[in-house]
Amino acid sequence: MPAIRHASFAPQVAPDTRLLILGSLPGARSLAERQYYAHPTNQFWRLVGAVIGEPLAMMPYDDRLARLRAAKIGLWDVIRTAERRSSSDSEIRAFEAQDLASLVATLPKLSMIAFNGGTAAAIGRRQLPPLQSIAVIDLPSSSAANTSGYAAKLEEWLRLRDAPAQ
Repeated sequence: MPAIRHASFAPQVAPDTRLLILGSLPGARSLAERQYYAHPTNQFWRLVGAVIGEPLAMMPYDDRLARLRAAKIGLWDVIRTAERRSSSDSEIRAFEAQDLASLVATLPKLSMIAFNGGTAAAIGRRQLPPLQSIAVIDLPSSSAANTSGYAAKLEEWLRLRDAPAQ
């Protein structure tokens, strides 16, 4: 199967965003459905739901995004476009990174940036400007390809709990 060039979605942020969660690049299912973390085995919505105390995974997509906005959480990806044969981050080639510095500059209340997985962290950290009052953390990927298990992931993801309230 030849590599196909894929493009990320627009950022889901508001001016009062305090926590920005950055993934790498949407997978095939997410691209097809035009929804962040659309694959049913991806644990993103369960993990973030646990962080904010909302059953996000059970809600329609637009309601999930509305609940994130209400919790002052934004979503985006660190890769603008890339070539990839499958949904695996290991397949990403010839990527163009997002302009994270410009986005961060539009979010005056931002207190934390969290990278969803190692690829997002490796690419995204290089795109960030020097940050003085914004915490930056790396989280285990919510993807089913990360086999560490939900409980282990949740323990790390719960570190996000206080970011929106700061």
